Amino acid sequence: MNALPWWKNLSVLRKIVQLFSFVFLVYGSGVVGFYAADKLSKAFPALACAYDTKTADYCVLIPLQHQLGHLLGPAIKAGAVGLMTLIPLLTTLGTFLLLFVLLNKAFCGWVCPLGSFQELLGLIGQKLGLRRRESLGDGAVDRIRPVKWLMLGGLVVVFPLLSGLGFVDHALGDPFCKICPSRIMTTLFTGHVNQLYLDTSSPTYMVLSILGDTLFGMILALGLTLRQPFCRICPMLAMHAIFKKIGLVRLVKNYTPRCEKCGLCAKACPMDIREIHTSQEKDILFPDCTLCGRCVEFCPDKGVMAMKYAVIPIKVSDPQYFKHRNKAQKSWENANLIAWLSRGKAKTAKAS
Repeated sequence: MNALPWWKNLSVLRKIVQLFSFVFLVYGSGVVGFYAADKLSKAFPALACAYDTKTADYCVLIPLQHQLGHLLGPAIKAGAVGLMTLIPLLTTLGTFLLLFVLLNKAFCGWVCPLGSFQELLGLIGQKLGLRRRESLGDGAVDRIRPVKWLMLGGLVVVFPLLSGLGFVDHALGDPFCKICPSRIMTTLFTGHVNQLYLDTSSPTYMVLSILGDTLFGMILALGLTLRQPFCRICPMLAMHAIFKKIGLVRLVKNYTPRCEKCGLCAKACPMDIREIHTSQEKDILFPDCTLCGRCVEFCPDKGVMAMKYAVIPIKVSDPQYFKHRNKAQKSWENANLIAWLSRGKAKTAKAS
């Protein structure tokens, strides 16, 4: 069986896009210029961080928190909510939606620097031969899923608004940014350690900095053996889920009775969306989906699953592609440090 050409391998193409996106979003001000980088959109649908001084753009959650905490909250408190108060917030959301329509939730699976970093950790763990948990149990998945909504509602919306109203500490004006692992990750990649610290200026800042450092450490540890640990609780994923119906990239399924018995698509999903293989709905773009496309790649039946851009097919499930892709995946998984050392010891023992 001939090897699958790289340009036909959706996962390889995605890795290339992730690499270019990572370089651009972490170091891109060197391309677009420092001033342009500060003014491109300020509403990017991925965790690109403003604390990274070399970034080409930064994510929507940053201005959203500040506008709720520094504009809307004080305006509500003063009883002076007007058009000038709402325009910045509406502009941020409008810009986010314009960008989001183009790629939908693929911003998570193809563009987000933190998502790419977690996949890199997974590759490192696999190559080191660490024992991986390819999926979590149904109970764990069900318990984790609401967390992203709590993160979006509490840390991005409620606490900044309460801070602006004067009900909570000013330090809670942008609490998600204070604990966001992308802030630490992107700045470390630009050679700065100034975001990996313990802030003792106030009790609230100290708690937030501890949470941020702890969360980043947990991602480093879990990412080696568990697929996409932070993506599962990311508030950006929840925000994407709210607007997923308007995005142009779609994930569709033509259900057949074989789907109930197969389950390979759910096994391939890094977000443990078990409903993929049992759903009889046409639209299978579930809230946790990042549009990575692995479910389409590992569907063995022709035309059952497809990723589309509007009505244009990007990738359609195909038995021949599945055979090539499955073989390539097994070869990749079998190539790791432990296997290499074992083969080396076997050759040494045989030679002696």
